[in-house]
Amino acid sequence: MSQSIETKILNKVAYLTLNRPDIFNSFNREMALRLQKELDACESNPEVRAIVIIGEGRAFCAGQDLGEVTSPDLNPGFKKILEEHYNPIISRIRSIEKPIIGAVNGVAAGAGANIALACDVVVASERASFIQAFSKIGLIPDSAGTFFLPRLIGFQKASALMMLGDKVSAEEAENIGMIYKMYSAEDFNAEVLVLAEKMASMPTKALGMTKRLLNKSLTNDLNEQLKMESKLQIEAAQSEDYSEGVNAFVERRKPIFKGK
Repeated sequence: MSQSIETKILNKVAYLTLNRPDIFNSFNREMALRLQKELDACESNPEVRAIVIIGEGRAFCAGQDLGEVTSPDLNPGFKKILEEHYNPIISRIRSIEKPIIGAVNGVAAGAGANIALACDVVVASERASFIQAFSKIGLIPDSAGTFFLPRLIGFQKASALMMLGDKVSAEEAENIGMIYKMYSAEDFNAEVLVLAEKMASMPTKALGMTKRLLNKSLTNDLNEQLKMESKLQIEAAQSEDYSEGVNAFVERRKPIFKGK
């Protein structure tokens, strides 16, 4: 029996594959809890220096499995779905101080879209699309969509996409700043691998601090942010990676970072 989340670790990168392709990788309770467990394992594993979340088959993730919420026997209720499924997933993605890549290989709808957009770097296949599908069934955007999307693309554009539920192509998503980059469908998997291994080979201790700063920038004022930058820069300057980076520069060689 296949797992709802397939995990593979290769060259310091953990690939977490959403694996319910017959229903476009929609989340049920088991899959949501398993993704949390796998993210926790990646956080605590020193051999993992970068994480990729990707979907199996033609979709990235179509959001919530509506078959679960309409089942009198299986429905956990929206309180559990939000407080025990999606909110903890978003919190983990943002708190794990390792780079997390959202590799959107196909449609990303509803919570699936917003989980992707919570990642540190989001790339998409040219065949991918993003849909804030909530309004189509009388719901509101969750999974931090109302937090991240306006900050990525602006208040007016985000408001329209959330209310109208328009489909956004990968090309448009790149053009409006929703994602980092779009790749051709043929090159997508290879490009994701190159990007992930590049990030895993970087000074990931500093990348984790950068992530912490970006998180705080969403609520800090300027003076608070400057103080935090000073604190973390002093800490970064005491790292092994900083010493290695400076030595490699002086010696005119490629640095070998260890994330320490």
